Amino acid sequence: MSLVQTEFTRDPGQTVQHALELAGQNPHLLDKQGAHPDATRDGRDDHDSRDDKDEKLGSHDVEVEVTDALVPYVPGDPIPAEPDYVEEDHQMTVRSLFVGCCIGTVVQASNIYLGLKTGFTFGPQLLGGIGGFLVLKPLARATGSFLPGWVGGTRFGPKENVTCQTAATATGGLGILFVSGFPAMYQLGLLGASPKDDVGKLILFMLTVAFFGMAFAIPMRNYFVLRLKLTFPTPTATAFAIRALHAGKSGAEAAKQKGRWLFWSFLPAFVQKVASTYAPGILYDIHIFYDIATWGGRSAQYVDNWGWYFEITPAFFGAGILSGMNASWSFYGGSILAWAIIGPSMVATGRAIGRPVDDGSGIPYISYYSMAPTDPTSTRTSPRYNLLWIGVLVMLVSSFVELFCQWKLIYSGVRPMVFAARNKLRVRRGRPALVSNHDEPAYDPMPKSAMVPWWAWVGMLLVSIALTLIILGVSFGVNVGLSILAIVLGFLFSFIGVMGAGQTDVNPVSTVAKASQLVLGGVTHGKYTDEIQAGTGYNLHALRVNLLAGLHSAGTAAQTADMTGDLKTGHLVGAKPVNQFIAQGVGALISCFVSTGFFLLFTSAAPCIIDAEAETCAYGAPSVAAWRSVAVAVTSTDGVPVPITSGILAIVLSVVAAIMIVARQTIVPMKYRGYVPNPSAAGLAFVLPQTQYGLAMVIGATGAFFWQRKNPKHYEGAAFAFAAGMIAGEGIGGVVQAILQVAGVAGAGFGTVAGCPQGGC
Repeated sequence: MSLVQTEFTRDPGQTVQHALELAGQNPHLLDKQGAHPDATRDGRDDHDSRDDKDEKLGSHDVEVEVTDALVPYVPGDPIPAEPDYVEEDHQMTVRSLFVGCCIGTVVQASNIYLGLKTGFTFGPQLLGGIGGFLVLKPLARATGSFLPGWVGGTRFGPKENVTCQTAATATGGLGILFVSGFPAMYQLGLLGASPKDDVGKLILFMLTVAFFGMAFAIPMRNYFVLRLKLTFPTPTATAFAIRALHAGKSGAEAAKQKGRWLFWSFLPAFVQKVASTYAPGILYDIHIFYDIATWGGRSAQYVDNWGWYFEITPAFFGAGILSGMNASWSFYGGSILAWAIIGPSMVATGRAIGRPVDDGSGIPYISYYSMAPTDPTSTRTSPRYNLLWIGVLVMLVSSFVELFCQWKLIYSGVRPMVFAARNKLRVRRGRPALVSNHDEPAYDPMPKSAMVPWWAWVGMLLVSIALTLIILGVSFGVNVGLSILAIVLGFLFSFIGVMGAGQTDVNPVSTVAKASQLVLGGVTHGKYTDEIQAGTGYNLHALRVNLLAGLHSAGTAAQTADMTGDLKTGHLVGAKPVNQFIAQGVGALISCFVSTGFFLLFTSAAPCIIDAEAETCAYGAPSVAAWRSVAVAVTSTDGVPVPITSGILAIVLSVVAAIMIVARQTIVPMKYRGYVPNPSAAGLAFVLPQTQYGLAMVIGATGAFFWQRKNPKHYEGAAFAFAAGMIAGEGIGGVVQAILQVAGVAGAGFGTVAGCPQGGC
């Protein structure tokens, strides 16, 4: 499933099972050919009980029942392949790279659109594997006999499918940087007037992050995939899905089912999003309380002023399906707490104010969304400014407490490295080495010819480091010492990111970024005072260093975890790492350009994204606000600019969040942990002033819950494709909408604003 969000993810206790169910597979069931047993018969045996749902793959051997025999399968080892099938020599072809990059571009567009909306991004692994099969299988039949083998003139098999999926993951990654730190830098005036002025800088920075993280993935494979055999839930699910899709007639039928669900959810979502450009108050935003106000009940507008309306957003119906009940309801619960209880209470008691807007209609419009207070510590601030700090601290504390609760996992990953280093020191001093199973070399089923040469990834790493030092120094004015510190932090946090993704499917990108910002805030505190901006008190250079270091660390951790996960998928399917390395390089290169291009497109269509003073914007950009707020707080020379009431509430709610997380991880039984709210999700709702997204996710998650209860087999085979289609449909529709906006053929002049408060939605 790999729900990878910029601010929170699925509960770390979530196991591989959910991702595999969304892919339509079960890891405990393989026949002799490596296919799902449903390929030969319907139903499941008693040993495949739902009571095993919380069991983590990778903890023990599994005896897998087939038609009349039991085949032992060790989780973490390659999935058994069909004994009579020999794949063609060309596991990497032009067609697989091209299709993979196209799928990754679609994911990238959707992620930047959704990320700017609410801070969510979704991993492309499963979509790359399933979507690649749906495109390449018929393409191979049509062109197989006419093209050279290296282009695509061979049989399409699971290993070429892995190449496609790997290229998709690499192309679809790194968009998180454009929905977080980079817009924050523009809002603070740290870059040019607009992204159009900094295209070269942005692409160069992306190149350093993309290949720096990619180079780390190769040694990470040897350690985390081969030696520790970490689960990597979503990459494992992707591998099982690819194997099953290629399992004869049953795989073809499963692919057709997924293809139908994907297409028929994508098409309506795409059409609805594009059409809503010309009738947003009818086809997208349904302002029920505004309608009541126009019909005479003027006081109903007070509810609409606080952002309580319904949005027909297929993407977030799909997000709810993927996120699950806990994250969705926690997010919506946070919206209720922030925008229906705390915010209105602050205004009612005079601790925050709104800005009345008079358009002559007599309807009481009031804006509560200002982000530019003249005196941050006074009561003359908006509810949004107050709630922002509460949300940021809750998310920050939650992230670090979650990480602390995983200390055993971190220790288990670090221990073998420390033990090996200790043995080397003992040998150098003439003392005998200690005996441990950690000293045993990891078994790699791949021949040496299929491996990535050491000089390739080491050379890439050295070139990336050199480019980082040059680009940060020349383009952004960061000195060598701080650049080296950013590189070191990137390496350390990549290690943590891969460990988190491998153990729990959670890559703590948000924690990594905030930790980098805190470290750099301490290093630069009190320095560069000659660059303090008059009127704001912002230390411009310290802010620039802070955000760039956070971006570098977060991007490196995300890239390394994604690439290592791809290598896990390849290991399970039996694909050559060297082919995956090339596919990653091609995808990463394209990602740097397409992500920058989409960022330029969206900011051109909606300049409010990079305007800190904008009170209304179609893109809520909560991650941007969080990054900007943390940077301002840790670099401020005049104290943290937080209103007193907001600060007290932030501390209280953060303590409550920490207690909930610790209790969930220590004293709450596993079967009840899903009922404990997710504080990070709730905190994100404080930062995001649009409540409609939480409502849409709740609708999607609740519908999926009853769908699964009523027909689990159908749900497992269709849910992921259905959700992915809706997300991709609205995301690509949003791209088309932005193009129409830039071309000047969108908006009220070509449609209607009926149903939109103050003539705009």
